[in-house]
Amino acid sequence: MQFIEKELKKGEKVQLFVNGDVACAEAAIKVGCRFFGGYPITPATEVAERMALRLPQVGGNYVQMEDEIASITAILGASWAGVKSMTATSGPGFSLMQEGIGLAAMTETPCVIVDVQRAGPSTGMPTLVGQGDVIQARHGSHGDYGMIVLSPSNTQEMYDLTIRAFNLSERFRTPVILLADEVCGHITSKVSIPESVEVISRKKPKIREDYLPFRADDDLVPKMACAGDGYRVHISGLTHDEKGYPRTTSLQIQDDLIKRLINKIWKHRDEIIEIETKYIDDARIGVFAYGSEAGSALRAVKLAREKGIKACLIRPKTLWPFDDEKITELTKDLDGLIVDELNMGQMYYDVKRCFKNAELLPSGGGALHEPAKILKKMEGI
Repeated sequence: MQFIEKELKKGEKVQLFVNGDVACAEAAIKVGCRFFGGYPITPATEVAERMALRLPQVGGNYVQMEDEIASITAILGASWAGVKSMTATSGPGFSLMQEGIGLAAMTETPCVIVDVQRAGPSTGMPTLVGQGDVIQARHGSHGDYGMIVLSPSNTQEMYDLTIRAFNLSERFRTPVILLADEVCGHITSKVSIPESVEVISRKKPKIREDYLPFRADDDLVPKMACAGDGYRVHISGLTHDEKGYPRTTSLQIQDDLIKRLINKIWKHRDEIIEIETKYIDDARIGVFAYGSEAGSALRAVKLAREKGIKACLIRPKTLWPFDDEKITELTKDLDGLIVDELNMGQMYYDVKRCFKNAELLPSGGGALHEPAKILKKMEGI
């Protein structure tokens, strides 16, 4: 299905009936993505297929790479050439991308990585849902670095959070992961596409500015000159100084660099973190859930309320960074809290730091929890 751009009246929206993968691709186009490098893998292939169709229509480039290692490095190169870039994959491919994601963090290269999760490990269940990549999304590459990970729960959010992922990536000069799942990627529903969206682009040095590519401004984010801008820039995954030159024996430079890579995200967490709540004002029991599983959790909360149980939903749209203070504040009046995940507890221990009596409702993946199962867990608290 080809998406035909049309001139919109002020405030008018286009309505599409598409799956989440297609919505993600359309959002990327809308926010200015003009390069996609990827390798097909279920259940993320439709993102690549849509980008292959759409990018030539808007003057962009689609390249199907030989594997996921090539895919992640291709989008880093495109970003340094000055183009907003994206790739999409699922669990096995995401594992292969981890060294490249670490390189993106170290070189402060803005790009978006879409991971449409399936049940794993290994080849696992390619066509069925899972949430087993949550810790990997935050800590998958070696070393310490800050990471932004967003979690859509439905088709509309596949669109909206893709735009947000690009804007956060450009704002903080960092890779951003859109951590979706098979249900979000494959479920088809109505998506509203607005006349215009907010578009943030990376800070550029002024002409003839005395420029150092890794000298941070007050917000801890450096300006970024790209190929063809007229500046001499050295880019290295090695520990480097503000010029980008390797300084692999300086403990002070290493310490300063790593702290800045973390703090440029952590110190702006209020700008980054989004948490949605439902029915929390009078709640005594909460369910913490994210991604498509939050839909089952919300249905269970509504069923609980019909039975007189004062239940609520706490749904992080931002998985990482994780803000203990916000979760502690949201849960302080609860008597009980269920952490509902399609894994064996990859966010559970972070939540448990904030609410010590939190209980886990785990899953090996393959299907969403039935609302009745979540309700039964609530009734047992």
